[in-house]
Amino acid sequence: MNSEKTKRNYNQEYKDNTRKYAYDFDYTLRDFMVRTFQPFFLKGKALEMGCYLGEFTKKIMKHYDDVTVIEASDELIAQAKENVGPSVKFIYSTFEEANITEKYDCIFLMHTLEHLDNPIEILKKINSWLSETGRLFLVVPNANAASRQIAVKMGLIPYNTAVIESERLHGHRCTYNLDTLENEARQANLKIINKGGVFFKALSGSQYDDALKAKVITPAYLEGCYQLGMIYPDLCSSIYLICEKG
Repeated sequence: MNSEKTKRNYNQEYKDNTRKYAYDFDYTLRDFMVRTFQPFFLKGKALEMGCYLGEFTKKIMKHYDDVTVIEASDELIAQAKENVGPSVKFIYSTFEEANITEKYDCIFLMHTLEHLDNPIEILKKINSWLSETGRLFLVVPNANAASRQIAVKMGLIPYNTAVIESERLHGHRCTYNLDTLENEARQANLKIINKGGVFFKALSGSQYDDALKAKVITPAYLEGCYQLGMIYPDLCSSIYLICEKG
């Protein structure tokens, strides 16, 4: 990848600042994501766009034998390769610079769209990377999550869709709600076949970590939050679209 084409330091953006890049809760949340998406999985080739340390890659590998990852941080690729083993193919590139000729039956863009400078452009590229029956699983943090709205009322965040400094340092460019997410998918000519929220979230990630360690909340409580999220998607931790080729 020609690093001169981008001013962003992808090896710096994933580093912790005043806010951790990933909390233990985030890995639990990804289990609920897989559970939500599994009924829509198709057989064939899978592409993961952005891998962090490869933990979600391992979840994809349980369902797909042919997995490719595209990642803009060479440091993360090195760590993910150690984590997932030799069977996964890695492409070191930004999404903007990637020249992909393969067609994929499932593409996963998980908590990554909010990091992109040109999200609609990338969604259009994804549309071209999908097989004729392929599906995109698109997930972003939710601006209207109950925990975030509480933070606004506490004065910690100015408004729901704001990008605060710790998020900016992690490469966030925007904060989506379901309406703005759908709008960008439609502009990219993607066909939305399912949408919703994953996990009703009343606490921040760090608060969930502390509460779980202290055994204040239990796996049964987490299950209850997951079930409640199906009723109140707009208050969930993450919002998602499942899309097909437009």
